[in-house]
Amino acid sequence: MRALIATVLCLILFHGVAGAAGDIRREEVRFRKGASGTTITGKIKGRHSVDYRVQARAGQALTVTFKPSSLSAYFNILPPGSGDVAMFVGSTSGNHFENILPSDGIYTIRVYLMRSAARRNESSTYTLAVSVKGKPLEPTPASLDATKPGTHYHASTSIACVPPYESAARTCEAFVIRRGFGGTATVEIRLAAGYKRNILFVAGKPVASDSQTAMTFTRKDDVTFITFDSGERYEIPDALVSGG
Repeated sequence: MRALIATVLCLILFHGVAGAAGDIRREEVRFRKGASGTTITGKIKGRHSVDYRVQARAGQALTVTFKPSSLSAYFNILPPGSGDVAMFVGSTSGNHFENILPSDGIYTIRVYLMRSAARRNESSTYTLAVSVKGKPLEPTPASLDATKPGTHYHASTSIACVPPYESAARTCEAFVIRRGFGGTATVEIRLAAGYKRNILFVAGKPVASDSQTAMTFTRKDDVTFITFDSGERYEIPDALVSGG
């Protein structure tokens, strides 16, 4: 029952922050040969929004700057595989995003009007500057680090965790994609209702995640204790990140 209540709360909050419900047009973001960025112009009206899909890799830096004509227009960023859960919410964080990405895949920049403006059928023109820079952190090939059969993960284990909007510790399944030796890897933690938390480690330290909230960490023995402002907590053993 506790897990069900937490899942319902997650769904209510996540759907509430992902943008006004309505028709979503999807566009692929492509850069000219040799370029690392582009500027897009567009217009939204009422309940119509746009998903700009950009391919990026773990370790690269994504920068997005949004300039709308309406104060009711915003953008969110959804991590790979997410249909509604945002890792950045413009209505609370502003019109600029710049951060290292924790995992490989398609990141979605969702441009939308707030619900009140959408109901009034307001509109907004905008420019959206998008860039992806930096050398990606490539996964360690299977010839150097065995993978789990039939997957792209190198290993998995059970960890102690407190997922979002829960108060009691429990066990979560954690998977890892190692990206070289020395503690560089993406740790993927499976949460309720198919949701995930991805955390990028570089040289044994967590440096980026797909959470909306700030991340801090401490170390004790061979475990990294990660805490988010939302109350999430995870205990990540060195053996998962580095192997051995």
